[in-house]
Amino acid sequence: MFTYEQYQESAAFLQKRLGEFQPELLLILGSGLGFLAGEVEGAVVIPYGEIPHFARSTAPDHAGRLVCGTLAGRRVMVMDGRFHIYEGYDAYQAAYPVRVAKLLGVQTMVVTNACGAINTGYQVGDVMLISDHIRLFDPNPLVGPNLLEFGPRFCDMTYAYDPACRKIAKEEADKLGMTLREGVYFYFPGPQFETPAEIRAARVLGGDAAGMSTVPEVICANHCGIRVLGFSLVTNMAAGVLDQRLDGVDVLQAAERARDGFSALVRACLPRL
Repeated sequence: MFTYEQYQESAAFLQKRLGEFQPELLLILGSGLGFLAGEVEGAVVIPYGEIPHFARSTAPDHAGRLVCGTLAGRRVMVMDGRFHIYEGYDAYQAAYPVRVAKLLGVQTMVVTNACGAINTGYQVGDVMLISDHIRLFDPNPLVGPNLLEFGPRFCDMTYAYDPACRKIAKEEADKLGMTLREGVYFYFPGPQFETPAEIRAARVLGGDAAGMSTVPEVICANHCGIRVLGFSLVTNMAAGVLDQRLDGVDVLQAAERARDGFSALVRACLPRL
């Protein structure tokens, strides 16, 4: 757990590095999606290792840096790589940057991830707009003493993924002529891929896609009053959907093939958020 003073220390360090720049949106990039950080204009790049109390990204293809600048006309703070509980971090560390972003003035978070499709109507390359999530595993970043400076003891999650933001995403996807799925993200802690039996159980419970991230950050964002828009890029069919093994390399390759459409959708949404 962290104190409010530690969050303030991180925010003060970043504000000193950024000068008069004040981010409006936090964009968290998942596995294989770091290319969006390269599209930021006037970028100030700050490695996580330089920021007080930040963890380090150890997952493949997570660069481990903040990229701050302009994207699609909006002032953004981009996490080029995130922190996962499977890396050995706790939920407080995984969600730590969200509260720091709040102190810097961020009002909206766009969270992205690579996922496996539980819904058999999906296919590799699809983008799923996250309507809700299911979390049955691991502690969350609100367990322990509550920091009233950020939010209330009991955090409402009825609209965890903001309906107005989701409406914008659907409208922009239509303009692009892009098929946009909408479904429920089922959180698994990883790092192993799920078993076919676990995926069957997740399907029964209402999951459409499985992944190993996102939920700690979304819980924290809701607690401190940040609106959330979430996208999952389907990089593989989940275990047991197809009669084949899963491989992390395939995830990154699928993300690379889908980059143009995914980037276009995110960029189209940003001016309206």
